[in-house]
Amino acid sequence: MNPNYRNLALWAIIAVLLIALFNLFQTPQTRGASSEVAYSQFLQDVAAGRVKTVTIAGARISGTYTDSSTGFQTYSPGDPSLVSRLQDKNVTINARPESDGSNSLFGYLISWLPMILILGVWIFFMRQMQSGSGRAMGFGKSKAKLLTEAHGRVTFQDVAGVDEAKQDLEEIVEFLRDPQKFQRLGGKIPRGVLLVGPPGTGKTLLARSVAGEANVPFFTISGSDFVEMFVGVGASRVRDMFDQAKKNAPCIIFIDEIDAVGRHRGAGLGGGNDEREQTLNQLLVEMDGFESNESIILIAATNRPDVLDPALLRPGRFDRQVVVPNPDIVGREKILKVHVRNVPLAPNVDLRVIARGTPGFSGADLMNLVNESALMAARRNKRLVTMAEFEDAKDKIMMGAERRSSAMTQAEKELTAYHEAGHAILALNVPAADPLHKATIIPRGRALGMVMQLPEGDRYSMSYKHMISRLAIMMGGRVAEEFKFGKENITSGASSDIEQATKLARAMVTRWGFSDKLGHVAYGDNQEEVFLGHSVARTQNISEETAQIIDAEVRRLIDEAYSTAKSVLTKKKKEWIALAQGLLEYETLSGEEIKQLIAGHKPARDLGDDTPPSRGSAVPKSGGRRKKGPEPEGGMEPQPLG
Repeated sequence: MNPNYRNLALWAIIAVLLIALFNLFQTPQTRGASSEVAYSQFLQDVAAGRVKTVTIAGARISGTYTDSSTGFQTYSPGDPSLVSRLQDKNVTINARPESDGSNSLFGYLISWLPMILILGVWIFFMRQMQSGSGRAMGFGKSKAKLLTEAHGRVTFQDVAGVDEAKQDLEEIVEFLRDPQKFQRLGGKIPRGVLLVGPPGTGKTLLARSVAGEANVPFFTISGSDFVEMFVGVGASRVRDMFDQAKKNAPCIIFIDEIDAVGRHRGAGLGGGNDEREQTLNQLLVEMDGFESNESIILIAATNRPDVLDPALLRPGRFDRQVVVPNPDIVGREKILKVHVRNVPLAPNVDLRVIARGTPGFSGADLMNLVNESALMAARRNKRLVTMAEFEDAKDKIMMGAERRSSAMTQAEKELTAYHEAGHAILALNVPAADPLHKATIIPRGRALGMVMQLPEGDRYSMSYKHMISRLAIMMGGRVAEEFKFGKENITSGASSDIEQATKLARAMVTRWGFSDKLGHVAYGDNQEEVFLGHSVARTQNISEETAQIIDAEVRRLIDEAYSTAKSVLTKKKKEWIALAQGLLEYETLSGEEIKQLIAGHKPARDLGDDTPPSRGSAVPKSGGRRKKGPEPEGGMEPQPLG
């Protein structure tokens, strides 16, 4: 039935009940026909014996005649002898209090209003209970959504750049297609698969592709959808989710961000009962308890596997952990091919070159790169997306959007130019440094200017020589300010450089063993992995004497880098000044243009073209948005001023 008609019928029934209640409380006298008579006529009828009954309510008199059922009504002027006259004629006398109007329809409605409200609330809650999850009484129902063909079918052809992860999941697909193939040989398919990787690498897309390849129902839910304000709701939703899955078996359940519900038990800050732990306990029971849930495969995704409860990761629950890392150069090229299917490209676009220039980019970053390039081409009224749009979009993602409207005085521009030129000269003259990609004094993101270095390929570790070079490059900006403007006129523009250098130097001596005095020992816990109660009461496991040695070694590394920067800028003062003047003139220079300027040649640019040709070869970790690569320090940070 149409919901509108159902609601109309419900209110019609309520109206009929109200009318019935009103009629039920009416007196026979008020329900029957009656006529208005004069008081004198009433006295004559009493004297003649024609009155049978009388009801007196204040000044109002009503009654019936002896010869008919017809009633009458009249009003008494306050006659004190009326009662005695009625008694003399044996008239039945009824007395009622004077009416205050409560017997009217409005009066009855007022008196029955609380009951009507209770009835309405009861009907409302009953309807909500029958309407399923998501409504008032359905908070214990699972919020898992069943994805069908209408949501778009995803297969392994739509997933690129994660070939190893796809191979691990193909076995799951084979089991869902032909379970007898494994059961015949006594093999058991993994109950659960945990997809582990940085954000944006395609974990959710992989899970959907498994369901699409196997052509089975796919339930998806977020880890945060289980726990609500009501106690016991999380466990109830887990039970309901598996009940739905059993009805649609074989099927796949995908829990995104499972670390929201699967963290270590006992890690809460309070001493009371943790609702999240009840939800986790129920999930553990459903995955591997007394009741077998064959043909239901649970796939979960997280970028924090270190915080998950060990009971969740044991064999029989999440038997298999599939790592989904950021793609390599081949994977990036495949991902770009997927995302440019519907993008008209110019003939000069080389996806191999773009892939080589974006190491560290995840699948989501590459999708964003293609989208930004298309938007940029549309803003420029182009019909095709060219290589220039891809280079500009890459710079925007890595360094931030240009803020050309930011008003800088000539003195500030000069300070920024010499500061960034100092970074660039150091990057060109220290060993093991990454190639120089671009230098700019145009404000980007939160920085007034920056120098970008790009590694030539994917990097999974760093050498000691490379780290020492990085420290020297970071100190180049402060040394340049001192040489040009004097020590008394240096600014806070090098604050980010000093902070990054201190962090790198401390990691070198406390985590990576690059100190002869401290040896090959790791000191202190990794402060980046702080979560819940595991890190709140943590203490440093080093002595005061060791802490002093650590501080001294950090200071030594930074002082040595500072001395190196001074030495290089002293020897290359002519090139440094030429580069600073070039930045003041052109504002943005590519790596090749910087080399031309230092060699005494002006950059070759087309008239009206203020965009330098970029030689992209990799993506750094930008100061604004830090990319977590395979290693903690996997690429050159931009050197921002401010």
